[in-house]
Amino acid sequence: MHLSPIEIKVNIEDDVAAALEVLGASSSAITRRRIWFAEDQEGVAQGRVPLLDVGVIVRFRIGDGADDLTVKLRPCVREQLVGRFSAPFDAEPFEYKIEEDWSGKNRVLSASLVHDHPPGVLSGVAEPGADPATMIDAVQDQFLHACVPVVRLGRLVALGPIHSTKFDDVQLDDLDVDLEAWSVAGLDFLEGSIRVKPKDEDDLEKLTARAEHRQRKLEDAMRDRGVSLSEHPESKTRRVLTTLAGAGQS
Repeated sequence: MHLSPIEIKVNIEDDVAAALEVLGASSSAITRRRIWFAEDQEGVAQGRVPLLDVGVIVRFRIGDGADDLTVKLRPCVREQLVGRFSAPFDAEPFEYKIEEDWSGKNRVLSASLVHDHPPGVLSGVAEPGADPATMIDAVQDQFLHACVPVVRLGRLVALGPIHSTKFDDVQLDDLDVDLEAWSVAGLDFLEGSIRVKPKDEDDLEKLTARAEHRQRKLEDAMRDRGVSLSEHPESKTRRVLTTLAGAGQS
């Protein structure tokens, strides 16, 4: 059985600045970026997010370092991931990942194909009249056609920007935690994440047990420092996109 890495996340909404201070984020390496998500233009005009509703996420990130364009399926099932997309690969400038995504009691599989671009290449994605669909390359288009054939991309519109500040490898007890703060449209989120990678001796039961142990440690490390964890059932991506689509942003 193929075992995938598990990304474990916790979300914080109450006083993000205070949470960053008590978690000691200021001593870590910082990356600042702007993020846009692309959605179906006609759907957004009606306040809907049709791509997200079928599990397709198109994300652009611009700022420190390389630009990147990600096409992600979340949630998905392994049976969807066919052909070359049935297993992870890393082939510059592409990286294809399959991983479990855990947040609280929610556990889903995700598959993402990332295309890195030189800085500034994607800067026109949100210009008036721009169609973000033109930036999706042939490999990413093949990924969508192979794994979600019911989806046909029409004209897209960019929603954002979300202002992102990421703090890498913040030490919480014996955990190296990545923290990422998002701010947009009056919404402020802080996400903490760790990754649990399969070991050679792991089977599904061992990997799951180890990930559950690390999840408890991450949640306890936050709470021990007085940080309240969000219990909102929706992901921050859905909350942001539905807010921006509802506001009629383009």
